[in-house]
Amino acid sequence: MKTIWNRVHEKAPLVHAITNYVTINDCANMVLASGASPIMAEAPEEVAEISSRSQGLLLNLGMLRSDKLEAMILAGQAANKRGIPVVLDPIGVGASAFRMNSVRRLLHEVSCSVIRGNASEILSLCQVGSSQGVDAAKADALTQDTLVQNASYARDLARRTHSIIAMTGEIDLVTDGHIVYQNHHGCSMLSRLTGSGCMLSALVTAAVAANPEDPLLATLTAVTAMGLCGEIAAHRMREQDGNGSFRTYLLDAVFCLTGEKLEEQAHYEIW
Repeated sequence: MKTIWNRVHEKAPLVHAITNYVTINDCANMVLASGASPIMAEAPEEVAEISSRSQGLLLNLGMLRSDKLEAMILAGQAANKRGIPVVLDPIGVGASAFRMNSVRRLLHEVSCSVIRGNASEILSLCQVGSSQGVDAAKADALTQDTLVQNASYARDLARRTHSIIAMTGEIDLVTDGHIVYQNHHGCSMLSRLTGSGCMLSALVTAAVAANPEDPLLATLTAVTAMGLCGEIAAHRMREQDGNGSFRTYLLDAVFCLTGEKLEEQAHYEIW
């Protein structure tokens, strides 16, 4: 993990993000905090050119529109032609037929290196979830009781899409369809912050952009870093602090995190 994380700072990859307006600023700041450089562009007239010049592409389905979907496909296909990793965040994919059909089209026309979503989003892609919005439904929550079954679903989706699957929440699972990593970091405050999942997907994109030869370990590293930095941020909280302070502390923790500290404190299991 040390090498993966430090490489983001060394390479400072350019990350092209097509994301939603609710969290675009947080995503850009998360990319910057990791040591990478963000560029936010969604005009169909320029996305292919910008993606071709980037080292990583994030496609975030939040606040999706038909023209934005077309831009995502153009950007994704341009990235695919140059071997640039693409990360898909299928926000609220189970909330509407439009979102589900859009994701299916994206996965048909664009090869994604990583798909990162909460439990409901990933399970919806497996056609077993109960998502009705952008947050994970309680029925889909990753717990010790549902861990084995959900890991099986994630494995199957990884094999079917030829993508790394990151199912994140109270417990995080990262798999390439064969190996499954179970991450033990995180805190409850992450669920109280709008856009924490979007920020994680941006962080995953930065890590994969700097380490395209190992998207599995890069994804695990980013997921672990986010959870660990959430714990560090929560530890800084005082009685008068709320989720606004937590957001600042979280960005600070990512900015200050070293590869050495990450490797020393990382705690995960391999299945």
